[in-house]
Amino acid sequence: MKIEQIDEVTKGFFQVLEDEAQAGKIEYTWAGKNKFIIDHTEVDPEFKGKGVGKKMVKATVDFAKENKLKVIPLCPFAKSVIEKTPEFQEVLA
Repeated sequence: MKIEQIDEVTKGFFQVLEDEAQAGKIEYTWAGKNKFIIDHTEVDPEFKGKGVGKKMVKATVDFAKENKLKVIPLCPFAKSVIEKTPEFQEVLA
């Protein structure tokens, strides 16, 4: 599985690719220069139960940590993963 980020001016997403097929996608919207909102997480039904969603949340949190950004997880799935993972909580806005 490969994770890649597509960042546009006001929004972006991380996607997980498996043999060039999109296994999942996590979308975000910039909320200023130092924080972003996780809007939505989606995993293709074929890949459910394989940890794809958690890998995308981790990639998003790692991006925030590396760039000293804060995260507002409005997506219920992303919020749950971040709240259950102590090392992810430092990026919460």
